[in-house]
Amino acid sequence: MAEAVTARPASTILLLRDSAGPDDNGRGEIEVFMMVRHYEIDFNSGALVFPGGSVDKGDNEILARPELYSGGEGLDADDLSFRIAAIRETFEESGILLARSRGSNGLIDARRAREIEAAHRAILCEGKTTFLKVLADNGLLLALDELVPYAHWITPEGMPKRFDTWFFLAAAPPEQVGAHDGKESTDSIWVSPREALAGGESGRFKLPFPTTRNLIRLGKQNSVKSALDDISGKPIVTVMPVMTKLNGGRQLRIPREAGYDGEVFEVGAV
Repeated sequence: MAEAVTARPASTILLLRDSAGPDDNGRGEIEVFMMVRHYEIDFNSGALVFPGGSVDKGDNEILARPELYSGGEGLDADDLSFRIAAIRETFEESGILLARSRGSNGLIDARRAREIEAAHRAILCEGKTTFLKVLADNGLLLALDELVPYAHWITPEGMPKRFDTWFFLAAAPPEQVGAHDGKESTDSIWVSPREALAGGESGRFKLPFPTTRNLIRLGKQNSVKSALDDISGKPIVTVMPVMTKLNGGRQLRIPREAGYDGEVFEVGAV
């Protein structure tokens, strides 16, 4: 029997903003920032996903420097590293930065975020600088308290590449609109959960199973405030789907108490 692959710690952020107008039924909507992963990426290639990625060594180096983040009171080292990675990956992949200037209670404004992005994002993605250095040189503190835990998914056993992923919700900083990097991702959009799901059904978008379930769940909320209020303080049930083959297709079983409106889901042909 092959040895089970260890799930790699990872984080992702569902960046939210209120839609400029109501949907076709006159109901308010939220929009979420999503990106199309490059077709040559070896995990979820071509898929429409939320920004995120693996926790790395640099995130743990920031963890050891509490003067570089705020809002982490009461969190253990694992919780902190997931949040640090989430903000770093989101900056690398979208240019959106959830951070405060030292001594300030408010997030940096869009103009300052653009300056930091222009000076540091490309060389950070190329490995020519570190996120720790970007923060220290610009007098920034990561705003860890802007992240609200939303979901925890672990890739099923037996898969060749596995991730232990925390999903966070965060209100997008005003006027920070974001853009894909053109390398790991080839497109980016602000899209309502309703539109993203419709695109998945029509074939316009390729949506991984966890992304689909989280979009359905998110689409029940009609504003950023309602989405954040709904999940705040709720226990997060870990989801590690169990896959079975049935009649030429696949079924995934997840815990009903995780809040995804079901327990067994058909996910297409093998």
